Amino acid sequence: MPSGSHSSPEQIGLYTTDQRLRRDSSIWTYVQGVLAPLQFLVFLVSLALVLRYLINGEGYVIATASIIIKTGFLYLIMVTGAIWEKEVFGQWLFAPAFFWEDVISFGVIALHTLYLYGLLTGSIAPDTLILIVLAAYAAYVINAGQFLWKLRIARLQSEVTV
Repeated sequence: MPSGSHSSPEQIGLYTTDQRLRRDSSIWTYVQGVLAPLQFLVFLVSLALVLRYLINGEGYVIATASIIIKTGFLYLIMVTGAIWEKEVFGQWLFAPAFFWEDVISFGVIALHTLYLYGLLTGSIAPDTLILIVLAAYAAYVINAGQFLWKLRIARLQSEVTV
């Protein structure tokens, strides 16, 4: 384990006893619990607007605004998630329990950032930007699935240890 990992030998599932206590008492757990469904709601609205643009060729500006808002939520949840990992696991990112979720998160962020770069610089054509955002959204769905799976594992772990 990395130094400062705040682990104890009572590891069962995702969390040690100490990590579970830090998770349960952290304000950042609550913040993540609020931001994640909000981000998903923004994603659904944005996806609908992007698909509308793809199907009808209408609403590019509103779709673009929704993508920017979705990206803002993504950056916010990544920063607060890193703070949460630091508080719970003692490291900013890539804690063993969430390593692959963080790896995919960086891919999601890279695609969203590429979209913003292309939009702000005008270096990527609008139709290509839409393809980039579709790839970003597909990666986001995979990443959200990873986190939902870990949430389920954590709940099952809590039931066993109670």
